[in-house]
Parts: sequence; C-alpha cells; structure tokens
Amino acid sequence: MRTKNLIAVLFLSVVLKVVLIAASPCGAAKTETSDTIVWRNIETGHVIIRYQTPEDLEKFDKKVDYSPGVWGITRIFSRGGSDALPDRLKKKVDALYERIMEILDMRKRLNKVTINIYRDKKRLHAAYAGIYKTESPYRAWYTYENNTIYVSTDDLNEGILAHEMAHAIIDHFLIIRPPKATAEILARYVDRHLFE
Repeated sequence: MRTKNLIAVLFLSVVLKVVLIAASPCGAAKTETSDTIVWRNIETGHVIIRYQTPEDLEKFDKKVDYSPGVWGITRIFSRGGSDALPDRLKKKVDALYERIMEILDMRKRLNKVTINIYRDKKRLHAAYAGIYKTESPYRAWYTYENNTIYVSTDDLNEGILAHEMAHAIIDHFLIIRPPKATAEILARYVDRHLFE
C-alpha cells in the first residue's frame, strides 16, 4: 500500500511540474524575474506596452517619433482627442503598427504583441541573460514564444521598434513561420520604406 501511495505522490508532483512549466510564458524557457520588476501596462489596439516608471514611458515617447500622415483617412474622421501621454502613445504605436502591416501587405487581426520597455541597456541585457543564459548581442529583440518585443529607452527609435514589430507581424501572420533569414529581409524592407 505504501508503494502505491509513493507512486501516486511522485506522479502528481511530476504532473504539477509539467503544468507549471506549460503555463509559464515561454514554456520551459526561463523569463526575467518578474518579482524584482514591477510592470505597468498600457493596452492599445495592437500592442501591450509594459513599462516600469512614468519617466521610462516619457523617454519612450520622445524616442519613437512617428505619427500617421496628415491626410490619412483616420486623421480626417478622428477628433483631436486627449493629449495625455498614454493617449498619444496609443495613437503613435498603433499608427506605426498599421503602417508596418500596410508595407508588408499583411493585414489581419493578430494577437497583441507585448513591448517590454527597459530604462537602460544594462537592464535590457540582464533580461536577455535571464532568458537565454548568455550575453545579448542585440539592441532590441523579439521572441515568438511569448510574442514580446524587448527594447531599451537608451537605444531606441521608431525604426528599431518598427523592425521588431515587423518580426511579430510576419511570424504570426503566416501559417508557417518563415526562416529567420527571410523574416530578417522582410523586417529590413520595413525599415527602408517606413517613411515613404
């Protein structure tokens, strides 16, 4: 009888461990420790912006200088709206996202991509090391597994953000994800045509 109880306890502990791993955002991959970082969220039509302090959000706003065209259809029918920082960011980031979908001709409703904003390169690289257990060679990056873009306000502009958003759109638009080299070519195409 004791052997059966021991086997049942072991079986349950293995099942519980598998369930906990499957429920984590990256499956078996370790993510940055969320207990040391307090995240705040702003949700737009296409993305979830995660930041730590209002100062980080303001710096992000200044670094990403993008707005839809003056005579675009949305501008004609939209009323001025609020000039508050969260509202400005929502408009700016969604306009950028929609421009990328237009450039790629990949227009369909996709799951919202998360953008994690770090205040400096040190924190960004620490997040990379926490996930991948190696030093980061990137200024910014995107992970398919948890549909998240990682950026630092130290080294950011609308082109970098657009490039990473393009990866998210490409990876989730197509039924089969393209090879990395193909996705990179498409993301660079977005870089070149963003302001046309």
